[in-house]
Amino acid sequence: MMESDPVWEGMGVARRVIPNMKDLMLLHAGPPIEWSRMSGPMKGAVIGAILYEGWAKDDDEAGKFAESGKITFEPNHLHSSVAPMAGIISPNMPVLILKDQKFGNRTFSNLNEGLGKVLRYGAYSPEVIRRLSWMRDTLSRTLEATIDEAKKTKTGIAIKPIIAQALTMGDECHNRLNAATSLILREITPFMLSANVDKKSVTESYEFINQNNFTALNLVMAAAKAMADAAHNIKYSTIVTALTRNGTDAAIFVSGLDQEWFVAPAPVPKGVWFPGYTERDANPDIGDSAITETAGFGGFAMAAAPSIVSWVGGSVAYAIENTQKMYEITHTKNNNFLIPFLDSQGTPTGIDIRKVVRTGITPTINTGIAHKNPGIGQVGAGLVAFPSELFKAALKRYAQRYAI
Repeated sequence: MMESDPVWEGMGVARRVIPNMKDLMLLHAGPPIEWSRMSGPMKGAVIGAILYEGWAKDDDEAGKFAESGKITFEPNHLHSSVAPMAGIISPNMPVLILKDQKFGNRTFSNLNEGLGKVLRYGAYSPEVIRRLSWMRDTLSRTLEATIDEAKKTKTGIAIKPIIAQALTMGDECHNRLNAATSLILREITPFMLSANVDKKSVTESYEFINQNNFTALNLVMAAAKAMADAAHNIKYSTIVTALTRNGTDAAIFVSGLDQEWFVAPAPVPKGVWFPGYTERDANPDIGDSAITETAGFGGFAMAAAPSIVSWVGGSVAYAIENTQKMYEITHTKNNNFLIPFLDSQGTPTGIDIRKVVRTGITPTINTGIAHKNPGIGQVGAGLVAFPSELFKAALKRYAQRYAI
């Protein structure tokens, strides 16, 4: 995990570059789920993706198409991909392509839309579809030319050093990415300016990235996926290589147990609510973004980001306490990601199912909160702990698999 070296090497159309991606297939966050069990925000995102793809002319027709059985729904994680919240990736969406320079594998994520009424939180208004179309037609093409320009002098944009530096600048790189986005923008701007792209597209793309502090999220998630995949499928390993949720279920992968899902009901986060909303409006936790904690940052590095508490709730003392608790359930301290406030200790890395079961401490992350009904979007942000049943079931299966 710590030797992985993910580099942003390009852009592509999902159906052309993601392994085994097909037409009339939608990838989603979390473990496998069928339409009838999907949560409100995931159903909303599916409807939005259908409208974006042109498979239906309005939301009513899109809902009927979604339940028709014509669409194949599969988890992002089974396609070397991750995406935040509902996590929907449709065939003609542009995606980020990262390559692990150490181990050779590639990982993928979609582009971040920003905050507010966005597809990943289940919104599907005409404004949402127009933004997605602009991201496809302008932003992704600008970024593709930018990375092509960068590759004339380097292999791509190395993401691990950006995460490491951002952690020393007040980010934890899951729900606070102000520094990470600024660092990425600083890195790519010279290449964006020298690429063969018209001035209007460059200006619009720059402004969109600059105004969206979550631009870096999908990049660091894809990087974390590469790190976690490097540690997956190792015989006897008890290390968790995926933490994920689909808004109905939470699930984990364990390195030594192949791609066997361990699933339990997704909990509802506790958090800070946007005006007019309360916990009664919240959907259970959703998204692939806990891949950041899997790789040793995000909520596990909250001690590096005291200002995160204004976004997700709690206190600075709690942020420090949470990071210190995560050391009790992880294998090691990361030699790349350091926390200045904790005397530059490495972040807690490598969740061990044995330690989770032994201590009773479960991985605690920070997260966005979606409205439980489709079409509304984000209503807050907060904190959530993964259910202990996941780790107990995985340890029991591990004992069976290895005849312990």
